[in-house]
Amino acid sequence: MPDIQSILPLAIYGVVVVVMVLGILVLSWVLGEKHHARTTGEPYESGIVPTGSSRIRFSAHYYVIAMFFVIFDLETVFLVAWSVSLREAGWYGFAGAAVFAGVIAAALVYEWRIGALEFAPGGKKILRFIAQGRRK
Repeated sequence: MPDIQSILPLAIYGVVVVVMVLGILVLSWVLGEKHHARTTGEPYESGIVPTGSSRIRFSAHYYVIAMFFVIFDLETVFLVAWSVSLREAGWYGFAGAAVFAGVIAAALVYEWRIGALEFAPGGKKILRFIAQGRRK
């Protein structure tokens, strides 16, 4: 069990943080504006009056493309880091990077074969493939 001397600085810090947060909240409430005009609760974006609903539906294809971007962006980061340390990594590092690049290349070929990279409006094979996977 820790003694009081080791916990005391943490307790003082916690009390100071709680007092500061409460003080900021009270000052904000006291000094803040208190008007309730008709448009106070409406969203405001750079002076443009909002039209329609903010609930826009994005297709699943949009999210699939976003995931592909993240995957291949990370691949680039790993391969650049590997290329910087090529001399230190040696042949063992080269073999590891080659296997990594091979797996990513195989994934790219697979995505291409199922039609995931078709950006045209008619390229909906990936959505059918995903829907088939959910039914199983």
